[in-house]
Amino acid sequence: MLSQALRRVCQRASPLPVRDACRLACLHTTPPACQQPDDLSHSEDFSLSDDTLEFKRMADAFARQELAPNGAAWDAGHIFPLDTIRAAAGLGFGAMYVPEDVGGSGLSRLDAAVVFEALSYGDVPVTAYLSIHNMVAGVIDRYGTPQQREMYLPRMATAEVLASYCLTEPGSGSDAASLKTTAKRDGDDYVLTGSKAFISGGSVSDLYLVMARTGAPGPKGISAFLVEKGAPGLSFGKREEKLGWNAQPTTAVIMDGVRVPARARVGVEGQGFAIAMAALDGGRVNIGACSLGGAAFCLDAAARHARERRQFGRPLADFQATQFRLADMATALHASRLAVRHAARALDAGAPQATMACAMAKRLATDACYDLTNDALQLLGGYGYLKEYPVERYMRDLRVHSILEGTNEIMRVIISRELERLGGV
Repeated sequence: MLSQALRRVCQRASPLPVRDACRLACLHTTPPACQQPDDLSHSEDFSLSDDTLEFKRMADAFARQELAPNGAAWDAGHIFPLDTIRAAAGLGFGAMYVPEDVGGSGLSRLDAAVVFEALSYGDVPVTAYLSIHNMVAGVIDRYGTPQQREMYLPRMATAEVLASYCLTEPGSGSDAASLKTTAKRDGDDYVLTGSKAFISGGSVSDLYLVMARTGAPGPKGISAFLVEKGAPGLSFGKREEKLGWNAQPTTAVIMDGVRVPARARVGVEGQGFAIAMAALDGGRVNIGACSLGGAAFCLDAAARHARERRQFGRPLADFQATQFRLADMATALHASRLAVRHAARALDAGAPQATMACAMAKRLATDACYDLTNDALQLLGGYGYLKEYPVERYMRDLRVHSILEGTNEIMRVIISRELERLGGV
């Protein structure tokens, strides 16, 4: 069934039945943003349900009308487009895989992956931030108390409350279980002390999901907490100057004796690392989907350039070298999309190999899609190197995807361990 969030949007657009209204709202965008039959990257997947395709069309229209025209300005000005993020939430994209009883859209992980891909076609860093916000919402829904769900999720669904995920520390990146931030019990409270590094949305998010040590060294001594912006003792580092992802701030999150009530703990004591890793399975699918969208844009841009640019008296697209490069780029995108959607389906099914599928999809999609953006820049030649043309921005934005949500070297470690655990593919 279509979610209530999409029903509301569609019914505002037209008194027609919901699915017809959705199509009408999509077709009446100018230009018809959701229908791009000439784009190499936007072939409809025959295995997607009609409902998933409706969400995809809505996301396509939003990406092309609201994200793509503004991405360059957001990047150049380091602008965090809060109003645009809230507009996306108004389409049901603020708490996608949270049930409707607390304001979510009740979508599957596959639905969400398709939406994130479509949105990233318009702008990668804004979509990536939205994916992190959704990841935290998913944690609260799955592991939170009824009170936590009621307190936060309705406002997260509308993006009234924005959220960040805080695991990485200055001294613990890939070795996440060695984190040093502590949460010491003091009566009915916990007191958190430590710092988190490279936090997307640091200083602008309203809620921080923080992993902190409540027990012995190692993963079983870690618990998860919700810390609200404005808590005494909570502060933020400088805004990091980055290669890409400039439309969202990245800072340190610093806790100096931050006191939170015990009811702010998510799950039981010692469950935090397991919660963090489960969240990252979904996060890896999401960031893989963001890579797909950025790469799809670059493939389309390269193909258009090859048709329009003439050298030696004919279009670049007439040269076999160009044809072969575009063929390889399209194949890499298609294979990456299959891997990401397979991993999303594995999460939806609760499959025993889901963790491995997510690591495989993230490793393949983020590497292959970054390489695709680099190939697209090469096809554009000197134009690709200019900031006047968006391909270089997409390449910069996709570069970090092979680092965050677990580096791709760690993905290989996970795949190897899971192969041993499962006894092979």
